[in-house]
Amino acid sequence: MPFYRWDGDDLILDCHLQPKASCDEFAGLHGERLKIRLTAPPVEGKANAHLLAFLASAFGVAKRQVSLESGELNRQKRVRIRNPKHLPPELGVTVRSP
Repeated sequence: MPFYRWDGDDLILDCHLQPKASCDEFAGLHGERLKIRLTAPPVEGKANAHLLAFLASAFGVAKRQVSLESGELNRQKRVRIRNPKHLPPELGVTVRSP
């Protein structure tokens, strides 16, 4: 099972977060999840907010179009991106079927 799936026009990502990294980046797979390294610390929701902003930028959408569906207090997270405008080529995400 891939780390992503389409739900209509929304893209659902299963992620593994690594906070307090040296840079913000997609870092391949961690098991069946997309590993994302972020510079934000895992305190008071900072890493979650940073994750949503990072994904909004990467997928060409407003921050309000990215939401955390599960894993608020965990490294394993599920994120919904509403109608992404851009699919980062390094992720290998295929365009949704019509």
